[in-house]
Amino acid sequence: MPKPYLSVERMTQRYPDGEGGELTVFENASFSVEKGEFVVILGHSGCGKSTIMNILSGLADASMGAVIMDGEEVSGPSLERGVVFQNYSLLPWLTTIKNVTFAVRARNPTWSKEQVLAHSKKHLEMVGLNEEVFNRKPSQLSGGMRQRVSIARAFAISPKLLLLDEPFGALDALTRGTIQDELLKVWAGTNQTVFMITHDIDEAILLADRILLMTNGPFARIAESVDITIPRPRTRTEIVEHPNYYSIRNHLVQFLGKRSKELAGQTGAEENRPEIVHYENTKPVRGSKPKLAS
Repeated sequence: MPKPYLSVERMTQRYPDGEGGELTVFENASFSVEKGEFVVILGHSGCGKSTIMNILSGLADASMGAVIMDGEEVSGPSLERGVVFQNYSLLPWLTTIKNVTFAVRARNPTWSKEQVLAHSKKHLEMVGLNEEVFNRKPSQLSGGMRQRVSIARAFAISPKLLLLDEPFGALDALTRGTIQDELLKVWAGTNQTVFMITHDIDEAILLADRILLMTNGPFARIAESVDITIPRPRTRTEIVEHPNYYSIRNHLVQFLGKRSKELAGQTGAEENRPEIVHYENTKPVRGSKPKLAS
């Protein structure tokens, strides 16, 4: 059996509770992501989504378990994993183009100045930015433009895994929709593997190949993996007409509104793999939990 591109195996995170004991945020979480797949994770605040993201990025260590990516265990930050945060995280003293060239040069130290510049410009243009803003600093850009720069920078370093931590959460609805479209265009042309956190159900359905659903914390777990059986390319105006759209959406709403609380604290199966849910002609087909790769 081939091993998945990214494998999270029996990961647990505990913190001191301030009273001499421990607080278990999530326990024995196991899931996988295939190369080129776009996976979104949904769950209520406190279930450990951002903690999982930090562990995948190498910014935090799990209390137990392992993260294996492309055959190697993740340990510490690396340019192999690009991160886009909600708060843009641009260097305020650098211009738009230099924020990108700084990262590209670090990723490709043998490239010439011309190669670095051309590669950086290409990725800024891919997210809809032109030369008029290349020499502006972040303080001279709108929130949507800043996030476009962050996305361009992340794609430009060609990471093995792109991590998106609620990247559109601070944007207004119209800007959010426009950048979602740009993200899909760039992703479709790069075969990039993406793992994303969002609280927006409609955004998750639009973007994802699969959605992982977490129960409430403490002792949270990833209970289900829902396949988004809506063909690509997708647009907001067209996906709502697909027969599976509202079935999937209602499933997600029901889980987050009710079942995430009911399932909280349950350990699930021995390996704690998420149950697969696949909608065919608006009817759910529930699969068994896949075995861990050997």
